[in-house]
Amino acid sequence: MDSWWNKAAVTHVLVALFGMGSWVSVNSLWVELPVVVSVLPEGWDLPAYLSVLIAFGNLGPVAMTLIHHFAPGRLNERLAIHIIQCLAVVASAFLAIFWSQVVSVSGKMHSVPYLLLAFVLALVCCTSNVTFLPYMYRFPPQFIRTFFVGQGLSALFPCVVALGQGVGKLECLNSTLGNGTLEPHNLKEKFPAQNFFWFLFVMLVISGHSFLALTLRVTAEPVKTEGGDPDTYSNKEEIDERDKLQNGATPVSEDQVEVVHPTSAESFWTPRNIYLLLLLGVSNALSNGVLPSVQSFSCLPYGTVTFHLSVVFGNIANPLACFVAMFVLCRSNAGLGAMAAIGGVFATYLLVLAALSPCPPLLGTTVGIVLVVMSWVIFTGMFSYLKVVIGSLLHEAGHAALLWCGVFIQAGSLIGALSVFPLVSIYHVFQRAKDCVDNCG
Repeated sequence: MDSWWNKAAVTHVLVALFGMGSWVSVNSLWVELPVVVSVLPEGWDLPAYLSVLIAFGNLGPVAMTLIHHFAPGRLNERLAIHIIQCLAVVASAFLAIFWSQVVSVSGKMHSVPYLLLAFVLALVCCTSNVTFLPYMYRFPPQFIRTFFVGQGLSALFPCVVALGQGVGKLECLNSTLGNGTLEPHNLKEKFPAQNFFWFLFVMLVISGHSFLALTLRVTAEPVKTEGGDPDTYSNKEEIDERDKLQNGATPVSEDQVEVVHPTSAESFWTPRNIYLLLLLGVSNALSNGVLPSVQSFSCLPYGTVTFHLSVVFGNIANPLACFVAMFVLCRSNAGLGAMAAIGGVFATYLLVLAALSPCPPLLGTTVGIVLVVMSWVIFTGMFSYLKVVIGSLLHEAGHAALLWCGVFIQAGSLIGALSVFPLVSIYHVFQRAKDCVDNCG
């Protein structure tokens, strides 16, 4: 039993499930929006509310970063992660029960329970980037790539369930006015939003138990330096221990991790690491902030099937690219820059399609549909691979490097979302295609 439990494959599975819980909450809230907007009083203003709540969720990463800065080594990361995961599980359970409840605020009905619980889940997800990632320093570098595979699954699983639910499906029926026009009619979902949120609860419980299992796994006894702090070890011992880890693929215990590196502040901020962090921030600004905000504008003019294909295959490309990075790791600055440039070209094409909505080029052609779906797949795959590679390279730079990795991921995502939000919700630069109507006639 012990030999089976301590196999590297089991660790990979547990790490992936642990990583899945990092952003599964926010991803689930987004994919279930077409269902909840038909019930809640905010209607299609709800995405704007959700964007603002996710932005405020960055208070969590700010607090964690300040703690690391002013009280280095004082934060118990394992305890912090347990608290974060318990908070997410409780919030998701309350969401499943109370999501449709409304409250009168200043004479208007608002979905206060849904918004409050959405904020809690956003706070948890945002904070996970600066707690989950640094914790992964306890594992050999290959496991950081497994962690990002799990993050990709956090987008794929809710998407697959939502598609099985029938989210966003509609049919065009003859108008009741008898004038020969067509009217869109949304098809009834196969199961209600409450069931979907209970599925979210189950995924979070699985992620929490996976992390608990990781902390309980058998580890080697720490070898302490004579007369030294029991939580701090010499560089030689740490290197020797990590060499053993590379062979045995076994995580180290809490006490074996040197969280505070006295010389890391000077040695970490090298031109290469700054380049990697900036590349990481820009890629996440595009992949987590800008492009998701305009995905419907770039795809829906080509039809709902095109939109669903882009979402599904894009979410498949994410964990697949992370899986490829487990075997092929590009260490060249020029190579990483080239991949970012390629991803940027497809991102630009998708932005142009969104800006030209509802009449983008090649509308009504198979070529147009293939191009938009392939662009989403290549764009998502390139930047997902880039994120994993940079995370792996920063893992080699130490615990503080993974903290900054999480900070730049979150900062890039926030800047990207805030930059595109006024264009979408205030100035209405992008125009939606109307269903069952010839928008370009």
